[in-house]
Amino acid sequence: MSTATDAGPPSGGGLRERWRATSLDSIWLRPSDWYHPAVDPLVSALVARADTLEAAEELGRARGDVGVGIGEALDDLACLYRAAELGPPPLEVVRAVAEGWADAQAGAAVNGSAMDPETGLPTHQYFVVRLAETYAEGERLSLPPARTHELVLVDVAAGIVSPYLRAARSAAVGAGLRETFGAAQPMASLGGGVFVVLAHSDLDLTGRVDTLQEAIVRRCARLEVGAVTRRPVRVWTEHLPASHEQAVHRLRRLARLPG
Repeated sequence: MSTATDAGPPSGGGLRERWRATSLDSIWLRPSDWYHPAVDPLVSALVARADTLEAAEELGRARGDVGVGIGEALDDLACLYRAAELGPPPLEVVRAVAEGWADAQAGAAVNGSAMDPETGLPTHQYFVVRLAETYAEGERLSLPPARTHELVLVDVAAGIVSPYLRAARSAAVGAGLRETFGAAQPMASLGGGVFVVLAHSDLDLTGRVDTLQEAIVRRCARLEVGAVTRRPVRVWTEHLPASHEQAVHRLRRLARLPG
């Protein structure tokens, strides 16, 4: 059963760009991570007046996988229907997006050890597990992790990037992180061009930050992705929050900050 109205959306590939523009102008937090291949089947279904539920569920799952909140995901759906001049999205389409998003959240716990294919680094979910181990060890030793560890953050996001260029850029960052910190330090891709390392405070972090920034710039130039990389590459350190819950919240916010 189709969920489109009799009026139907405007035809043609322009709907996706109108959707993106509407979302970025109003509710979307980070322009560089709006596009995902899952948006295309939903646009096609609307244009064809076809059943949108499967595509809507897949979009919700994709948004949840990369850390987009349920509110932002549903607001983005509303932007699509506004761009298509169809009024509010039907309840069953909203439900499909929400169910897909919920599936992604449930799957995160099961697939927490997965590796990010673009960087070869662990995912956000796996890094959260390593953080939990660090906080548990600190409690056992009565030595809070906020006194022994810091977060090293990297942000290379710079506007809209094609999937190929994003993958090349991510690979350059991943290689730079491993080159600078080695395999012993937990590190991960947070999504949206943001990366993190859990580093011991007794390391020369000031020197490491400079080395890492230079390594990323050098590797991005070698792969010819410097034009789609933030200039200068943003690398900085932050103290760990007092609790694991606060640290997890901070990581999610870091991955979703406006670029």
